[in-house]
Amino acid sequence: MGSLNLYERFSRTFREHPSLSKFLVVFALSGGGVVAYSVANSENYDNVGNQKKKVVVLGTGWAGTSFLRNLKNPSYDVQVISPRNYFAFTPLLPSVTVGTVEARSVVEPIRNIVKKKKVDVDFCEAECYKIDAKKKKVYCRSTKNDKEEFVVDYDYLVVAMGARVNTFNTPGVEENCLYLKEVEDAQKIRRKVIDCFEKASLPNVSDDERKRMLQFVVVGGGPTGVEFAAELHDFVSEDLVKLYPTVKDFVKISLLEATNHILNMFDKRITVFAEEKFHRDGIDLKTGSMVVNVSDKEISTKEIKTGKISTIPYGMAVWSTGIATRPVVLDFMKEIGQANRRVLATDEWLRVEGTNDIYALGDCATINQRKVMEDISAIFEKADKDQSGTLTVKEFQDAVNDICDRYPQVQLYLKNKNMSSIVDLLKETKGDVVKEISVDEFKSALSQVDSQVKNFPATAQVAAQQGTYLADCFNRMDKCEKHPEGPIRFRESGRHRFRPFRYKHLGQFAPLGGEQTAAQLPGDWVSIGHSSQWLWYSVYASKQVSWRTRSLVVSDWMRRFIFGRDSSQI
Repeated sequence: MGSLNLYERFSRTFREHPSLSKFLVVFALSGGGVVAYSVANSENYDNVGNQKKKVVVLGTGWAGTSFLRNLKNPSYDVQVISPRNYFAFTPLLPSVTVGTVEARSVVEPIRNIVKKKKVDVDFCEAECYKIDAKKKKVYCRSTKNDKEEFVVDYDYLVVAMGARVNTFNTPGVEENCLYLKEVEDAQKIRRKVIDCFEKASLPNVSDDERKRMLQFVVVGGGPTGVEFAAELHDFVSEDLVKLYPTVKDFVKISLLEATNHILNMFDKRITVFAEEKFHRDGIDLKTGSMVVNVSDKEISTKEIKTGKISTIPYGMAVWSTGIATRPVVLDFMKEIGQANRRVLATDEWLRVEGTNDIYALGDCATINQRKVMEDISAIFEKADKDQSGTLTVKEFQDAVNDICDRYPQVQLYLKNKNMSSIVDLLKETKGDVVKEISVDEFKSALSQVDSQVKNFPATAQVAAQQGTYLADCFNRMDKCEKHPEGPIRFRESGRHRFRPFRYKHLGQFAPLGGEQTAAQLPGDWVSIGHSSQWLWYSVYASKQVSWRTRSLVVSDWMRRFIFGRDSSQI
């Protein structure tokens, strides 16, 4: 009895004070590293005693949750509005579809995430259907009762609503295909897979019908489609063929991709390995094949090169071809003069163009990076301190850091050209000896740098970094108003408050099944095989947002190794 009371006191202490768990020592899954956690809070915030600013956050995905987790300034009153009351670790959704990981293991309630924060955070499970930038209001509708609507005022608005699945207006997709974007989607797929096997096992089903029922089609050769196809193959070959031996010869998995190769955003070595492995595993890979119509039993495709139309019978089709802007964001874009764009545009500080107090991050927005050549005359004039009409080397070097901070494409261009500084770029234009340069020579030297302007990929990694960056800006808002930290304003006086957002690519994974994963890490380092799979386990376990989900995910992996995947149709 005494030991039970001790356990209850111990458990209650860690539930009420979750920060204590950060002092635990964790052994990495790879079996070697030891990670120690500690907490230090030494921030001093101004304006705490003044009237609190109202911050409304729309969305609880990677961007919104990252913002909430890193917001520490108690001078804000935060209102979170989202149709789901949890954060989902979406990179593990393909694992959820086949029971490698359970659905509840990859979700964490938002209220758990924010309940111990010093910032006042309130949550409403509702859907925002209108944003009024002029009146600074958002109009919301309860997800439990469509007739229950309410309006929320804001001082700052953070739009992190994510995106919807892009069907490219292909006929029949919405009616007949399953998606893989939310936890509910993964659960539907899991039930559908088992349903196909159960129906195919009935005694009065013909062989042709069995063949159709057990034809699984994945549309889209990106990371999500490839990982799901690999997970489904493992589920079938390792678990289901043992449970459904009479229909195992009828199973077929097809992967359709409109371009010439799968995993186009990865290194070519990974693409080649993935395609070869899928061929070895018996996955039917059809590249250069575009879906033109989906009926309830057949998918019609067109070969890009020949234009030939063919049909594929199927029992389940999963559509994973990209993302599109949500209707509420499209309406908001029309209101602020961005109707001609496909995605909500922000500046380099994640502030929505055409507004002063609305920020957008994650899949719902893209950064409209300003071009160097648009400001080239203003840059030259600002750098020419003595107004001589030419730049000395010293004047130019004084402005170099601000130019590189404001326009990241300059550094990317120099890196691709194997140059250490802009001075090297000037030498390439004018020669080895550079004493003074004119405005025309300056324009000529920087004329090609804008070719390096690229949009960030719509990934969890980008969204999480944007949320962290914006939270840091809000934490230091008052301090940076008084003491700006950003680069010079070339078209105006003074400096920008903050440094612009910079995305740091930390690498990407592509699980390919059979306990093999392809990893592409910074520095053009590529690793493929079983060792990368263990690295994948370690990274994804460490990236969980709580100790609860971390322990659940790891235990699910262990359960699968010992007992296999569960095939119950729940």
